[in-house]
Amino acid sequence: MKVLVTGTEGYLGSLVAPLLMERGHEITAVDTGYYKVGWLYNGTDLTAKTLNKDIRHITAEDLKGIEAIVHMAELSNDPTGQLSPTITYDINHKGSVRLAELAKAAGVRRFVYMSSCSVYGVASGDGFTTEETPVNPQTAYAECKTLVERDVSPLADDNFSPTFMRNATAFGASPRMRFDIVLNNLSGLAWTTKEIKMISDGTPWRPLVHALDIAKSIACALEAPRDIVHNQVYNVGDTANNYRVKEIAEIIASVFEGCQLSFGESGSDNRSYRVSFEKINTQLPGFKCDWNAQRGAQQLFDLFNRIDMTKEVFESRGFTRLKQLEYLIRTQQIDKDFFWSK
Repeated sequence: MKVLVTGTEGYLGSLVAPLLMERGHEITAVDTGYYKVGWLYNGTDLTAKTLNKDIRHITAEDLKGIEAIVHMAELSNDPTGQLSPTITYDINHKGSVRLAELAKAAGVRRFVYMSSCSVYGVASGDGFTTEETPVNPQTAYAECKTLVERDVSPLADDNFSPTFMRNATAFGASPRMRFDIVLNNLSGLAWTTKEIKMISDGTPWRPLVHALDIAKSIACALEAPRDIVHNQVYNVGDTANNYRVKEIAEIIASVFEGCQLSFGESGSDNRSYRVSFEKINTQLPGFKCDWNAQRGAQQLFDLFNRIDMTKEVFESRGFTRLKQLEYLIRTQQIDKDFFWSK
């Protein structure tokens, strides 16, 4: 299948594109290049030829002959979304909907959109949220995800099949590493400081999913019979991988021997949700998670040991989305609309 993948130089994209290539798909990669500096290790044998382009500038000509799109290229995570909410909406909402509309007009038959379990926000009650649970986004980032789902879903017809993948919080090693997501961040602290000092009591729930399992879910969605994925929403993960934040910290402390762990008071972040992943595990052919938090923490420990990771590397801007974007703005490399400066 000829697949255009956006965000191929990001944390997930640098794993997704090679996996799809290994499975025989012909990949056209697109990335604007904000995070080129963030290369932690050489972890891929295959690299897709990349079109250096903002998704807001993609044209019908770019989509000629494309059979499917995997769309990941947005401003990622909540702090980055709050950096400039107006631009976040321009890119994450309007830019994504425009791409879907362009795809449909160009005859692209499948559109796999990377949404997020963050759309659930603060869950009510003690039960598990499902794909049918009303969304309750708490941030600009999560709000944009709900808006894209709302606006792209009506485009579905006999010739255009969108699929919405609500990923749990990602973790695990990637060449384009991120240290601003919970398990990766706490693992980096455990390695570089031998200490995890939680500012909260760690009671909120978070569902986790390894980046490689997200990549697998994308491949399965592309390769599944159309009627299974047509205009469907899937929570991406495994129900067993719902953890309280303090449990994540305890797992990491057990893997990174000698790490001191402490907790604070109840924090200001009120997001807490447990997610059911029964639908994807029973309905999407070939999908099953291979990773849990314990295995992911061990993967990171082994990686940090192999590359002799330093505190300076861990704290460098290339591995934290907010730091890198603030740097590009401060040095006027991107303008007020987040386009590269001339």
